[in-house]
Amino acid sequence: MAFQDFDQISERRRLERKQKLRQKIIIGVVITILLLSGAVAAFLIFLNGSQPDDTTTDDGADNVETNPDTGKTNKDNPSGASNDKGNDDQNLLQTQKAVQTICQTTDYKETCESRLEQSLSSKLSGLPSPDDLMQAAISAASDELDNAIKQTSTFMKVESAPEKQKPTFDVCKQVLEGAQNDFNHSRNSAGSTDLGNWLSGVMSYQQTCIDAVTEDATKTSIEKALKISKELTSNSLAIASSLQKVVSPPTATHRRLLTGRSALPAWMTLDTRRLLKTDATSLSPNVTVAKDGKGDFETITKALEAMPDKYEGRYVIHIKKGVYEENVVITKDMANITMYGDGSQKTIVTGDKNFADGVPTFLTATFAAIGEGFMAQSIGFRNTAGPEKQQAVALRVQSDRSVFLNCRMEGYQQTLYVQSHRQFYRGCYIMGTVDFIFGDAAAVFQTCEIVIRKPMKDQQNTVTAQGRVDKHETTGIVLQKCKISADELLEKKSKIESYLGRPGKEYSRTIVMESEIDDVIEPAGWLAGEGDFGIETVYYAEYNNIGDGSRVKDRVKWGGYQKEFKKEDAMKYTAGQFIQGESWLKSTGVPVRLGSYS
Repeated sequence: MAFQDFDQISERRRLERKQKLRQKIIIGVVITILLLSGAVAAFLIFLNGSQPDDTTTDDGADNVETNPDTGKTNKDNPSGASNDKGNDDQNLLQTQKAVQTICQTTDYKETCESRLEQSLSSKLSGLPSPDDLMQAAISAASDELDNAIKQTSTFMKVESAPEKQKPTFDVCKQVLEGAQNDFNHSRNSAGSTDLGNWLSGVMSYQQTCIDAVTEDATKTSIEKALKISKELTSNSLAIASSLQKVVSPPTATHRRLLTGRSALPAWMTLDTRRLLKTDATSLSPNVTVAKDGKGDFETITKALEAMPDKYEGRYVIHIKKGVYEENVVITKDMANITMYGDGSQKTIVTGDKNFADGVPTFLTATFAAIGEGFMAQSIGFRNTAGPEKQQAVALRVQSDRSVFLNCRMEGYQQTLYVQSHRQFYRGCYIMGTVDFIFGDAAAVFQTCEIVIRKPMKDQQNTVTAQGRVDKHETTGIVLQKCKISADELLEKKSKIESYLGRPGKEYSRTIVMESEIDDVIEPAGWLAGEGDFGIETVYYAEYNNIGDGSRVKDRVKWGGYQKEFKKEDAMKYTAGQFIQGESWLKSTGVPVRLGSYS
């Protein structure tokens, strides 16, 4: 719908009467109509034009205005030329109204209005479009992050930092670069459902930097530097969500805003679609890694270092059976890599970095996947530090649209770090003790076996600790058609409490659906944080589970526990909807259930 000239609408004087009441009614009607018709532009125009206009009289006659510069009336100016200053003032008012309207959906309205008005006032000659508002919000947040990085760089110089702080500063450097990269993706994704994914990544990365720092004074300084950036990122997420609710259908002349499907990734070739349908042993690799020297390389790291720059297509690495004692990183520049082993208990990548020895949790990972489109099949990822070493990650995943098939993740506390972006796990075996699936990704687990191990004395086991820090993030952990049971706890489970999860952050979100839950899980189901942290703001739900531990009768009574969670609610968290699997998982040939099993 094209923008209209609201100066010609003669009914506004009449609407001025009883404005407060009638405006609410009209806005409600318009929103309902627009939700059916999908006219985003009309929605914003209406809201911007809903204030009374002095250019018409009560009886509908044209109001004759005088040009203050020439002294002539509109009737004296048959060409219809308008005064530039008047137009500028009108544009400014329209922009301010549009900004005020869109900022009503945010949690930080003052910050939202001041930054958007500042960004838009000097760039537009008319009413801002939805894309203009979205891009302005992203740019304001991105610019503020750049400022925050400049501030923190003055006291976060790794080379001159105390020895104990150097690793945490290195984490901050890495994740804040990741946040900048995700902002770049956000600018290019303002017209798709990918936008929430990238902005959630920005939020997650900023919080990861803050959490990595253990020295109080430095943490406070970093929190202060990132405060406005986090607020503006939250606002961008809220605006993206509000615009998506009134999404317009695609037309021949206008780009669709926040489409229901993501574009098929460029790397999704026919060979890629066949890749994971094929038995791993029959794949044709680019290179082979063999510990016994009977391959192209003896270590995974060497194979990655030899990978061609800007390789076109999917790069396949076969890792033959053996235990590979190395810490592997798939960097952000290594996109579209597939690694497959000879079996998750035959091809094993192992390490023992841990928090107790002074390594930040983020850097303890035996294997880290960052580059987009990473796929792993039939490989084991292990951290052997043991329960007494506290946090010790076996696998950290930041790779967007990543897939893990028939893999094994072994550790104790915080085994699998689903750090950010969209991730899919199928047929995997994951074992640990405390918070052993944690992070702030949008991660779906299907037909996985989740095994609780024996923890340290006086510890309580928690399967998940999802870390959503803002309620507008599109992240969460979904366990679907999985089996949750115990290992050597079986004989001692009555003395060791185990739970489905606890809040990693204030807006932690976890859904367990259509799964088998053994009686190792306490009747309460979920464990509160310290001082009942998060119990009213989390989003925890269970749907159609079976097993002795699945009974919800005695579950927690928190405000954040979804007592009425029906099939229509569960469908929002299936692979097809929650991680937009219809647009990428289905095309890879990955064995996936896009909807529910029941």
